[in-house]
Amino acid sequence: MKHLTASGFRVKPVPVKDPGVQRKRLGMPDALASCHTGLIDGYVIEGHVPAREITRLIRERPQALGLAVPAMPRGSPGMEADVNDPYAVLLVGRDGRYSTYARYTGPNRQ
Repeated sequence: MKHLTASGFRVKPVPVKDPGVQRKRLGMPDALASCHTGLIDGYVIEGHVPAREITRLIRERPQALGLAVPAMPRGSPGMEADVNDPYAVLLVGRDGRYSTYARYTGPNRQ
């Protein structure tokens, strides 16, 4: 299978029959589900999380399960559109609780 490179990360796509089973196996709460689940450097990444926040997560190394962007907000990475929905990147704890890690709003966000 081909490896992809995105923002300095080497990505190996692995198709699975039931993503919900993998999400549960990795500990990501169903309430934070999106369309993609990944594992990067020991952290679970759920949904359309900006590379900038993944880089920050790996640099800061918080005690956490990982990051999530629930649903599929328009304007998030991979969901580029004429409209940008405001959304939050959530830092998810190993106990399933979460807090806001970053916010993205407006048409001029980075």
